[in-house]
Amino acid sequence: MKTNRYQKGVNKLMDFTYGDIYTCSGLDNKQRSLVTISSLVTQGTLPQLEYWFNSMLDTEEIIKTFIQLLSYIGFPRLLNAIEVAKKVFSQRGITVKIPKIKFIYLKLRLD
Repeated sequence: MKTNRYQKGVNKLMDFTYGDIYTCSGLDNKQRSLVTISSLVTQGTLPQLEYWFNSMLDTEEIIKTFIQLLSYIGFPRLLNAIEVAKKVFSQRGITVKIPKIKFIYLKLRLD
């Protein structure tokens, strides 16, 4: 009986998250995916990232999202996300060159 009650709770949560929230107006699916990926990278929830990296975003959008997140979440979380992305891209037969980022902050600190 507890399992059935638990399952009903999970079903309600999933209906709310992927039904009510994901279908509300104001954002298109690409924007929703960007928000979701940003949140998952920030939280370090790597298993869910594999699914979302296979969403409707292209590799360039994912890489540019990483660059945008770098200053806010730091290297460790971003490096973990990059490893997941590389795995997904490899499975999809996609080769991605990660652009080099100029570290203005470091230059300012050294001057």
